Amino acid sequence: MGSFSISVSSRASSVGLTPVHRSSYIPVVQSLVLAKRPKTPICWLRTKAVSSSARDPIRFRSAMAGTAASEKGKGDLQVFESEEDLSVSLAKYTADLSEKFIQERGAFTVVLSGGSLIHSLRKLLESPYLESVDWTKWHVSWVDERVVPKNHEDSNYKLAYDGFISKVPIPPGNIYAINDALTAEGAADDYEACLKQLVNNKVVDLSAASGFPKFDLMLLGMGPDGHVASLFPGHPLVNENKRWVTFIKDSPKPPPERITYTFPVINSSASIALVICGSGKADAVHRALGNQENSDLLPVQIVSPEGKLTWFLDKPAASKL
Repeated sequence: MGSFSISVSSRASSVGLTPVHRSSYIPVVQSLVLAKRPKTPICWLRTKAVSSSARDPIRFRSAMAGTAASEKGKGDLQVFESEEDLSVSLAKYTADLSEKFIQERGAFTVVLSGGSLIHSLRKLLESPYLESVDWTKWHVSWVDERVVPKNHEDSNYKLAYDGFISKVPIPPGNIYAINDALTAEGAADDYEACLKQLVNNKVVDLSAASGFPKFDLMLLGMGPDGHVASLFPGHPLVNENKRWVTFIKDSPKPPPERITYTFPVINSSASIALVICGSGKADAVHRALGNQENSDLLPVQIVSPEGKLTWFLDKPAASKL
């Protein structure tokens, strides 16, 4: 993928954690988990469209001091002394993008993934971001989800709710979870219909270049095998180029049934952050970012957004570069 010049950053100071407890705030999708399974899809849509009249764009200044530019189109690589330092920088990066897109288009569309990503977002729960971010303008969906009940330990929704969503005042109607009462195929169809409605309501932009939905920010992790979302090395779904959302019943990583955004949707994004921590992922990082030639690309190497790609690595993950 070409060479990178690596910038190693460190955190100057720490900020005390200030969690918010909102006993009155229970997302609609969460409350449904505790009640009888609904007969209707659990994709809750805004009926009011977001204003498309953008204000004068502001110039976005990267929050990452010393960002190292790689080859054109390959993204920026950030290496941090520790995961703690990475999480501090990731919070500012996300908050700055939130402010930028809310000023430009009146909403901020964020795509979450599972794994350790949610833990790395914890600094957004501290001052100044907890108070300064306009959480009411956030719209949250998932790049992939396991087809399990929302209160199941394998649910990406539960992971995000417990570790992040329940601690910030994002309106329940702006949180788009899958309908876990459906089959994998049905859940994928339903989620794609949900996404198309969000595009019709101008909550999510449509890429003029690709014709696929264009999210403001995708926050992605990567598995030790180089997979992203539920797009695994060597699996036919890596090549899916028509659907917005598809399903998998034979995931090499349990649980086997999942739904996932496809690469055309992922790569239509305005911004993508690849957040990768730990020595267990160093081999895949080296293969993705090193100079060696490989005939078979890892899924993470296919990530190439219309906008800007930023790699957030801790030193263990970057140890073989």
